[in-house]
Amino acid sequence: MTETLKPAASPTTVEPTKPMSGRAVAAVLAAVGIPMFMVTLDNLVVTNALPVIRTELGASLSDLQWFINAYTLSFASLLLTVSAIGDRLGRRRIFLAGIALFTVASAACALATEPWILIAARVVQGFGGAAVAPLSLTLLSAAVPERMRSAAIGIWGGIFGLGVAVGPLVGGAVVEGLSWQWIFWLNVPVGLVVVPFAARVLRESYGATRRLDLIGLALSASGVLAVVWGVIHGAGDGWTSATVLGSFIAGAVLLTGLIGWEMRTPDPMLPLRLFRSRAYRVSNVMSFTFSMGVFGSIFLLAQYFQVVQGYSPLEAGVRTMPWTMAPMVVAPIAGMLIDRVGARTLLAAGQILLTIALGWMAAITTVDVGFGAFVGPFLLGGIGMGLTFAPSATVVMASAAPDDRAMASGTNNTLREIGVAMGIAVLASVFASHGSYLSPQAYVDGLVPAIWVGTAIVAVGAVSSFLLPAKIAQA
Repeated sequence: MTETLKPAASPTTVEPTKPMSGRAVAAVLAAVGIPMFMVTLDNLVVTNALPVIRTELGASLSDLQWFINAYTLSFASLLLTVSAIGDRLGRRRIFLAGIALFTVASAACALATEPWILIAARVVQGFGGAAVAPLSLTLLSAAVPERMRSAAIGIWGGIFGLGVAVGPLVGGAVVEGLSWQWIFWLNVPVGLVVVPFAARVLRESYGATRRLDLIGLALSASGVLAVVWGVIHGAGDGWTSATVLGSFIAGAVLLTGLIGWEMRTPDPMLPLRLFRSRAYRVSNVMSFTFSMGVFGSIFLLAQYFQVVQGYSPLEAGVRTMPWTMAPMVVAPIAGMLIDRVGARTLLAAGQILLTIALGWMAAITTVDVGFGAFVGPFLLGGIGMGLTFAPSATVVMASAAPDDRAMASGTNNTLREIGVAMGIAVLASVFASHGSYLSPQAYVDGLVPAIWVGTAIVAVGAVSSFLLPAKIAQA
């Protein structure tokens, strides 16, 4: 049976009485896109800098994982709560506050002199990012007329893809030309400029007023943290050790308690009614598997060219460009094709291409393989990512009622960020079980099985994509 989705109207806004000019749409896209680009960039901007940071701060493999996971986990833990606060206090107001906090935390990251200081600053950075990512899409949907919304979301997806794309490249270039601290210093002037600009361009909007679900927040954040902690420490402490098993059991209990609580509370942080939509359920499964398999793989592959083949951070970043730059081109095109081709077709193609690309990389990776061998799978992977961003966002927005759209976006972003953290944790644990940083061959010995695991995870998303509705019908 085919489920037909209709794009939901903008929450608590009315369609403009006169056409919105292209200049006005561009201003709105800049106001929501630049902060979202900055937040997305910081997911991967440190990947090519990890070998340098590991040396300068004396960081361990666990520290390297936490440099990224501290950001993604804190990001994920507050996404739903921040969405609820935005509904109550004003989405633009909370969006601007998030940019400001992210900017301050970026300066703290740049000033870090010990691994734990950088990890703590990344936590705060993630809190700021949690106010930016979901609300950027909600504010865009509220501001742009429905007839222009698919194209606008496509461009938004391209900006998101650009943040993913240039993260490793920017990180490598900055580390080589300046120092790793400048990865974070660059956010400061951008934040100082974009806050007043976004305040002037964006209109305030509100959603349905609901009480904050503090119990749900505590259960979700602690449950996810417990599971990820167990995965990160499993390879080193032993999967059957008391601390690791205890962490997994605690995580399972807390997450089970979260579902039970959300079913009973009148104002849930995670509105389970959203999951009545088959399209929304499938979209979230794909967001999770995509993030887990792809970003977990990028965490290790971004270091391959430095650790194994001896390239500088910038040279390594340049070599990943066929993969990382393709989404910038493909995502806007996918956004324009959604209404004509259908989200299912684009998403299924994207997941299949990503599965093939990761499997191809795992099959050819050796100590002395030439860069030319990676161009093909890198391009396939980049196209697959570009076909994922905009269609996934469109399905999420179309699956929810107007007052639920901020929470729908927040839930989807939460699962995606948890996927990033879980992917890095799981694939790094597979890597640590089979290899190490001690020699190029040892690194490859750990990398190859880890990428095969990433391939299998993305393949699950590829299979699930065929359960999506055939198309998104026009209202």
